[in-house]
Amino acid sequence: MMKQKVAFAMIMGVITTGIISFTLITINLGLGERFLTIWLRAWATAYLVAIPAILIIAPQVQKLVNRLFAPKEEPEANRPHS
Repeated sequence: MMKQKVAFAMIMGVITTGIISFTLITINLGLGERFLTIWLRAWATAYLVAIPAILIIAPQVQKLVNRLFAPKEEPEANRPHS
């Protein structure tokens, strides 16, 4: 299961950091002559930050989501009696 989590983080990291870095650099600098070099450097940096963040933060976010969407227990008075 850990291999799957690492593979997911790596694939998701490539996609998201690529899209976000491309978008932000295009907005801030435009498509100039140094665009590709700047974007690839930013993408690599973002990727190196994102992978550990995904692996460390994702389990905590999953716990939070599980708590938010957990079925609510009925109060004792509303439970059917056996």
